[in-house]
Amino acid sequence: MNHPLHATGVVDALAADLRAAGYTTDGVTELLGADAGAAFSRGLWWSALRATDRAPEDRQRLATLIRLFLLGTDESRDAVGRALPSAGVDALIDNGVVEPAGDAALRAVLDIRPHSDGATDLLVVSDQDSALRSGPVHHDHVLGIGGASVSLAHAVVRTPVGRALDLGTGCGIQALHLHAHCEEIVATDTNPRALALAAATARLNGMSWDLRLGSMFEPVVGERFDLIVSNPPFVVGTGSLDYIYRDSGMAGDALCQNLIEQSADHLTPGGTAQIMANWIVRHGEEQGGWRDRVRGWLAGTGLHAWVVQREFADPISYVSLWTSDAGEPPEQAARRGGQWLDWFDAEGIAGVGMGLITLRAPRVGETRAPDQVLEEITGADEALTGPEVEAFFARREYLHDTSDSQLLAARLSTAPVFLEEQSLPGPDGWQVVGAAVRRPGGPAAVIGVDEVSRALFAGCRGEVPLGTLIELLARFHGVDADALAEAALPVVREAIGRGILYQAR
Repeated sequence: MNHPLHATGVVDALAADLRAAGYTTDGVTELLGADAGAAFSRGLWWSALRATDRAPEDRQRLATLIRLFLLGTDESRDAVGRALPSAGVDALIDNGVVEPAGDAALRAVLDIRPHSDGATDLLVVSDQDSALRSGPVHHDHVLGIGGASVSLAHAVVRTPVGRALDLGTGCGIQALHLHAHCEEIVATDTNPRALALAAATARLNGMSWDLRLGSMFEPVVGERFDLIVSNPPFVVGTGSLDYIYRDSGMAGDALCQNLIEQSADHLTPGGTAQIMANWIVRHGEEQGGWRDRVRGWLAGTGLHAWVVQREFADPISYVSLWTSDAGEPPEQAARRGGQWLDWFDAEGIAGVGMGLITLRAPRVGETRAPDQVLEEITGADEALTGPEVEAFFARREYLHDTSDSQLLAARLSTAPVFLEEQSLPGPDGWQVVGAAVRRPGGPAAVIGVDEVSRALFAGCRGEVPLGTLIELLARFHGVDADALAEAALPVVREAIGRGILYQAR
């Protein structure tokens, strides 16, 4: 049985047709218009369909492609033929792109959509999800662009490297983003259909990746990489393998644990691994006990780590998310959901933590102990980005390598920040009861301040050494300079770690 888009000539012709029709992120946005485009991004289809119906004659090819691949409507054979003349309708049917829908109509089998990495227009091929096709998705369903894949792509460090591994590539979204800064890309998956669609995604975009079939690190035994990224089938469950895109076949969060524990064997010195993960939070651990569980995964790896829990989902919310995602009939979803919740109860699971684990291998000759930070960062405006992740590790290394005496001699500057105060009304007017300094846009970039530390931060302008500022503040407040330095240095180190203070050049 042929996989979809098995003929490279058809893929090349399809790429030419899509681009000739203006099937890009900008082209789709322009045709739909701002309001319909915004509604479509929220899952409201009818206004987008209306916009395509009103498209001018010279945009009819583009309108047909939007309806076919993005809105899931049936289109006449003639309209598809006009929209994709080089590929040809018969070849598209033979390659599993479209299928007959009766009365000389065709419907899309695949989801082919424009995507941008911020600099380049790209095309991504996946299976159509349950929102476009009735009934449950297939066992080997290949997921398209989703929230987790986009979050990971934003968070990946984009420093140019030699070798990169996309473990569990799916349709190839992460590999697409790696192409701009990695010389060689190896992409793996346990699903042959996923590798076929990843190959099509690569060819549609003029790229070539080393695609390998297999589970976990099995396809790359003995190999090391400068960068490893993974959006694996991390769903916490009973160990079933109902849908390959979400289920690993391992019970609980064992897949994520194994990935973390094995990453060190596949990273070059100084290499980075970034893995989307879910972890079990048992009853009694809701207030941060999850850290001990994930810290146990890190023990013995010798890797530096930044673990960020972005969300926590109770069992009902978690199970509802994944049962609705599969598009199963209500009765089947209810039965599966009930069994899933029974398992959560039997295991004493209060919920599931969701987030990103970033690992950094020690450099050659590095002797410092593994520096592992585990924290919750849940603000909507605190999403991780590649530059923030890279800066986090650079700041931690600076703090380790800089002694207190060196820090006192350093000229520090304060990043652009806001001073936020909390006040309560009192007999003499508003009384300040708390204050913090926050760096806008920085994840967890906030630190509480008192009168002295807020004055210290205001004085850090890169002009005089930190020690001199502390002496001036001590003189002003009539306190011992050494005692003030001892109290201030931990606050300064925390502020540096959060990107609020930095060493001036």
